[in-house]
Amino acid sequence: MEKIKVGLAAFGMSGSVFHAPFLNIHPGFELSAIVERSRDDAKAIYPEVRILRSFDELAEDESIELIVVNTPDPTHFSMAHKALKAGKHVVVEKPFVLSVGQAEELISLANHKEKILSVYQNRRWDGDSLTVRNILQQGLLGRVVEFQSNFCRFRPVPVEGTWKEDGKVTGLTYNLGSHLIYEAISFFGIPDSISGDLDTFRDGGNIEDYFVIRMNYPRMRAVLRASYMEREPSPRYVIHGDKGSFVKYGTDPQEAQLKMKQIPQGIDWGKEDSQFWGLLHTEIDGKVFREKIQTLPGSYQNYYDNIYEAIREGKPLIVTPSDAANVIKIIEAAHKSSQNGSVIEM
Repeated sequence: MEKIKVGLAAFGMSGSVFHAPFLNIHPGFELSAIVERSRDDAKAIYPEVRILRSFDELAEDESIELIVVNTPDPTHFSMAHKALKAGKHVVVEKPFVLSVGQAEELISLANHKEKILSVYQNRRWDGDSLTVRNILQQGLLGRVVEFQSNFCRFRPVPVEGTWKEDGKVTGLTYNLGSHLIYEAISFFGIPDSISGDLDTFRDGGNIEDYFVIRMNYPRMRAVLRASYMEREPSPRYVIHGDKGSFVKYGTDPQEAQLKMKQIPQGIDWGKEDSQFWGLLHTEIDGKVFREKIQTLPGSYQNYYDNIYEAIREGKPLIVTPSDAANVIKIIEAAHKSSQNGSVIEM
């Protein structure tokens, strides 16, 4: 297996929690360089990795084949553009970019350079998302008429000193919304129209911290919701079809495992406690079935498996840049809808 030398553009939470652990254990990658402008935190964990002091150094390093752009949202476009211009394959942390125009420019450049460009939509490999995909593919609910997806947290006081709260980026819709929208279009495709309700509920908040996005499909609705003001959690999923329903609480355990410095491998990785298994109430072969069903194990490693296959073996990307661009298109439409009180045709 010919290894791909990878460079990380940053080593904050995204780099240290969501990227470096997977790249370090993957047999197809060599975690070669990490940008840290003034610290050497990565060296203590990955002593063989070179520490660089600027993104320009990383982009100019001829040994690096793949760059992960995992810096603050407003820098995604410029850094991904620079990396592609330098002839690198690029993975961009979500959100992809801040506008459809930026997305289209990067896609055009990647095509011109014949380089892989993808966005880190790791939650496609959440265990509960994999379970829902399996239920939908098997048709266990019949024809789906309503899909509800909630991703809520309780952060009633804005965090000071973080770029995510300073009002220079668009807020929760670009953050958690990128996950929910990507998942919905991967299940159901692009909706006919959408409407959005976005607001700032927290005292002193500089970003929108609440949204509901309604995606309208023929004879089906997908309702996506996120909030920083929910102490008692809503169900993660509520799905209704003409045969049955699926309701599930809880969130995938991988993020918590990663934050506890667990190595992302082994038979217990990504397994969810049975208390959070979802309830499936439907009809199968003429018999009513109402039981909790085991959540499939989550595996963020599958994302990088696919990136390796795309670069080395020419296999199709699972998370395509066009899908990522459609996410941004829907986010932009949601903002317009919320501002105007209108339904936006897609």
